[in-house]
Amino acid sequence: MSDRAEKRDLLYAGKAKRVYSTERPDEVIIHYSDDATAYNAQKRGAIADKGVFNNAISAYLFQLLARNGIATHFIEKLSDREQCCKRVAIIPLEVIPRNWIAGSMARRLGIKEGTRPPNSICDLCYKDDALGDPLINEDHAVALGVTTYAELKQIYARARRINALLQAEFDRVGIVLVDCKLEFGKGARGDLLLADEISPDTCRLWDRLTLKKLDKDRFRRDLGAVGEAYAEVLQRLERTD
Repeated sequence: MSDRAEKRDLLYAGKAKRVYSTERPDEVIIHYSDDATAYNAQKRGAIADKGVFNNAISAYLFQLLARNGIATHFIEKLSDREQCCKRVAIIPLEVIPRNWIAGSMARRLGIKEGTRPPNSICDLCYKDDALGDPLINEDHAVALGVTTYAELKQIYARARRINALLQAEFDRVGIVLVDCKLEFGKGARGDLLLADEISPDTCRLWDRLTLKKLDKDRFRRDLGAVGEAYAEVLQRLERTD
């Protein structure tokens, strides 16, 4: 008899992932689909094999972080599209470490995309689709009742450590980590865990030499070759030379 968790009821259907219960109350199975959305789901489409690539990339990076002492929800990769993870209560915040200026920050502040700031930037957004995931500050987060100042201190420290580890790994394969969206949750014992995914859907990734985009901006901006870019990220990460 297999010691792997068995998929049961659908718990949650998101924009690009579905979460299923298992016979183990503290474990879930996450299925990665090919669905793609942008601009708060105003733009929708599908990218062939995106779920396969994101599942593999996330599994690879979660394991990398675990080897470096970062607690995550990841348990194991089950198949091309599914992974078993610890069940978490998601904290409705997005923490966005920014190493280069791009996307919404460039538009919001009128800064040229591709500018490298002299300091470390960490944005905080409130996860609420109806509100468009607005940018907030620490006082807002505490006032909303979704976290505490002490927990935010821990989250920010964890996010900066994760960002540094991911930067180093992507740099190893000639990719710039421009920014990334991180989500955290509470495990069964109340422990803080990195959750969601780490993939070209949640990270801006540019080729170090050409600055070619290798992430979901190719879908957002109709640049084409989206699946090829995701495949390239996975191939580079799996490269051992």
